[in-house]
Amino acid sequence: MKTKAIVFDAYGTLFDVNSAAEKCKDKIGTKWEVFANYWRTTQLEYTWLRSLMKMHKNFWDITEDSLDKSMKVFNINKNMKNELLSLYKILSPYPEVREVLKNLKKRNFKLAILSNGTPDLLNELVESNKLNNLFDDLFSVEEVKIYKPDPKVYKLPIEKYKINPDEITFLSANTWDVSGGGNFGYNSIWVNRHSSVFDKLDFQPKNEVSNLTQLLDIV
Repeated sequence: MKTKAIVFDAYGTLFDVNSAAEKCKDKIGTKWEVFANYWRTTQLEYTWLRSLMKMHKNFWDITEDSLDKSMKVFNINKNMKNELLSLYKILSPYPEVREVLKNLKKRNFKLAILSNGTPDLLNELVESNKLNNLFDDLFSVEEVKIYKPDPKVYKLPIEKYKINPDEITFLSANTWDVSGGGNFGYNSIWVNRHSSVFDKLDFQPKNEVSNLTQLLDIV
């Protein structure tokens, strides 16, 4: 492998998208996890639909819109909305993230996030979790005003680093994102935390890991 930069998806890959709802599980009750998964699915569907309709709306607004729908579907007290949104801004990282990033930083890789999130959201995420000194760049789809998996998004690190797509190792927990990056030319690695099944989107990653620690043996 000729990796020069390691680029991570943020939501679901570095940060647990269900952690906002989990922190409120005493108020939400036993349905908290199903609710959290529905919120995430709706959020992603809205990004894809808006890209297809060419009606871009930033990720924070989409997160709020998808939460509104999800709270209605699961009959969750609307007074919890602001609390859930506030917690979403400071999602918890997965346990291994900090040590893996520190190890990779010592090995002089360029480290970046490539995300649907807005620049403000990404900055707050990394700063609240004290990870901001480990990343060289935080790339947001707001630079191109369209969501993953549009190729314009995957082009952003290429333009910044002046390297070839196959010199980027890209990690995501989302199979559609792994395929999007892989079909663009990245060395895409699937972070399969939940023993899921990979989608059929004309790309099959050469490597699959169950957590980011295993990346250290690959690059």
